[in-house]
Amino acid sequence: MLRHSLQVWRVHRHAERVVSPVVSEAIRCFITKSSRRSKSIKARSVLHAAVTHAGGGPSTSGRTAEHSAAAVPLATEGEDTIASMVTGGSRSGAVDIIRVSGSEAVQVAQRVFWPQGRFRFSWRPQSQRIYFGTAVDGEGRVVDEVLLLAMLTPRSYTREDVIELHTHGGGVCAQRVLRACIEAGARPARPGEFTLRAFLNGRMDLSQAENVLQLVNARTSTAADSALAGLAGGLGQLVSELRGDLLEILAELEARLDFDDDLPPMDVPALVEDITVLQRDIEAALRTSRQGNLLRQGLQVAIVGRPNVGKSSLMNSWTGTSRAIVTDIAGTTRDVLEAGLTVAGVPITLLDTAGIRSSSDTVEKLGVERSTAAAAAADIVLMVVDAAAGWTDEDGEIFDALWGRQGPGSSSCKVKGPALLVANKTDLAGNKQLQLPLLAKETFQAVVQTSALTRDGLPKLDAALLKLAGAPQLAGGGVSWSVNERQAEALVRAHEALGAVGESVQAGMPLDCWTIDLRAALLALGEVSGEGVGE
Repeated sequence: MLRHSLQVWRVHRHAERVVSPVVSEAIRCFITKSSRRSKSIKARSVLHAAVTHAGGGPSTSGRTAEHSAAAVPLATEGEDTIASMVTGGSRSGAVDIIRVSGSEAVQVAQRVFWPQGRFRFSWRPQSQRIYFGTAVDGEGRVVDEVLLLAMLTPRSYTREDVIELHTHGGGVCAQRVLRACIEAGARPARPGEFTLRAFLNGRMDLSQAENVLQLVNARTSTAADSALAGLAGGLGQLVSELRGDLLEILAELEARLDFDDDLPPMDVPALVEDITVLQRDIEAALRTSRQGNLLRQGLQVAIVGRPNVGKSSLMNSWTGTSRAIVTDIAGTTRDVLEAGLTVAGVPITLLDTAGIRSSSDTVEKLGVERSTAAAAAADIVLMVVDAAAGWTDEDGEIFDALWGRQGPGSSSCKVKGPALLVANKTDLAGNKQLQLPLLAKETFQAVVQTSALTRDGLPKLDAALLKLAGAPQLAGGGVSWSVNERQAEALVRAHEALGAVGESVQAGMPLDCWTIDLRAALLALGEVSGEGVGE
């Protein structure tokens, strides 16, 4: 809209004609307002009037509403009609679903579906209707009783004609119906192709399409909530607003390159403040990256310590299971045991390791080696000590074996991730205070008192774990959308480009140099939402 208004202005300028007062008001509006965000609302309404006054008519750029989308040619028009099973295909499921999408979806449905109680040759499905009937193969043999759901363009997931056939579960019926659809003219869909078509046809932006995959792969309800928030357009909406603000700044600078003598002096401090605000918004989005990684990938936490300090008891109590065998005999655990739990929506894999000590037993030696390897590979290491016994020489030997005599960062340190110290068996320690060597105090980011027997201290252990993982806000709930690695990389480039704009302003560089970095930031933001991506 803004570009169109500026083009109208340039045409009048070069033709030496009088510029429309409405267009002039639009230009003054977006230049003189102090707040770029509040300015946008008024400027866009004035610019809309300017374009209409100039004979340009209403803008048709951007995504259209669904009721008018049918008039817009689809990006996938002319592509193959695709079909695939969109349920898991589990043999234990009662229902499977076959989805057909494309310009020939209705014709495929007419070939494979016989509606009950209707004359088959004149039948055509109506949109948003469900039909009961039978699915047949190319020779007319019935292969299953099915429900057919019709979602015709543009009111469908892909904005193409979409037909869904709900078959009996178990896998066999669905495969037979899918084979009939392929014989009727569809081809097998590639992985993610339905969502790709939804993106190409403007049904969703790229960040929303990525959240579809995150929702399908969510391991916890919190991860699903985060993906749903992104699917609702959380990140895409933010990026759209940032791009709109950047376009306004860029349009102002480009207008000044041609018409600086005709415009009021530029408020450079306000421009720098606008860029700073944009950078802060990007930084806020980047802070969600760690949260997103945790929700998608989870944490691997190794529990280490000397024998019989309650490592296995702690894991059993923490997970609410009896995954590990617990006895009074030291060295009961000989291998690395895994157990899963969820803390504030973060999937966590606990690794209960063998007690680390010198031993002549071959099996126990192998267990100790695996314990050391698990600690080295874990995201977080929990070292468990006996709160009643305090820090012992054996604990010191384990510390030296894992973190080295010089501590984290030294060449002898095997542990790469952060560490917590858990003082277990507080029910037996009474009021005894745990005394730690100085190097241990500097190594462990926190000390948590727990009792595996009474479950005391486990909530504090949860909170300490989340804080150490870099996402303490998850403990409070209310998770919103988050950025993934690809989006974060693009946002970092946009932030750096905006920083370069500020440096150019401070250095007194010409306006052309400012616009180069602004365009780079605009392109980087476009990669987040898919506005500026190629194949």
